Amino acid sequence: MLSIFDGLRQLNMYSAAFRLFLAVICGGIIGLEREFKRRPAGFRTHILICLGAAMTTLTSQFLYLYMHYFTDMARLGAQVIAGIGFIGAGTIITRRERIKGLTTAAGLWAAAIVGLAIGGGFYEGALITTVLIELAELVFAQIDFALLKHSPEINLYIEYESREALDTVFAYFREKEIRLIDLEITHSKVTAKHNACAILSVRMNRHVTADEMMVKLKSIKEIILIEEI
Repeated sequence: MLSIFDGLRQLNMYSAAFRLFLAVICGGIIGLEREFKRRPAGFRTHILICLGAAMTTLTSQFLYLYMHYFTDMARLGAQVIAGIGFIGAGTIITRRERIKGLTTAAGLWAAAIVGLAIGGGFYEGALITTVLIELAELVFAQIDFALLKHSPEINLYIEYESREALDTVFAYFREKEIRLIDLEITHSKVTAKHNACAILSVRMNRHVTADEMMVKLKSIKEIILIEEI
């Protein structure tokens, strides 16, 4: 452990203030990327969760060291880890068979863990974890996008006006040797007209990128909406 933090590991007014301030900084850093992408839980939410978790650990230590309540000091922290799942679940949205918000939910959970570590005086672990979380959300996200761009299998949601739209889509698949793996046809509940919609799973040809395919399919007049899910 770093000796520079040794004086702040004992619980007193100065160390408590430093821990809470550091929780605000680390929570804010984690939440900046989510705020930039306009996610439901952004800058302030991550700060509040990290700060609350840090205060939870501080309260546990205070009750044990100063109030002499000889109970399990880890109990309150364990409840934070379990309870943060409810907030994370609220950020997950399912729309047209597409799940969004998992990264935000995981970030909230990680921010709570960082807060618990800060509240316990484990500054090194909290700072390192904050840096790694930022790497996962910024740097590793670019790797994720690159892998998805060349993914061999893609799921598509298509909303169309007439059967001819699907015939044109299938003709394009045959031309580019794109294999249709699965097809589900239903009616859209999103628009008032209740247009027909299809959910397709396709295996890409390595000579055709997903972007090229999407541009071509979006140019079909009978298609109202198409997006990857």
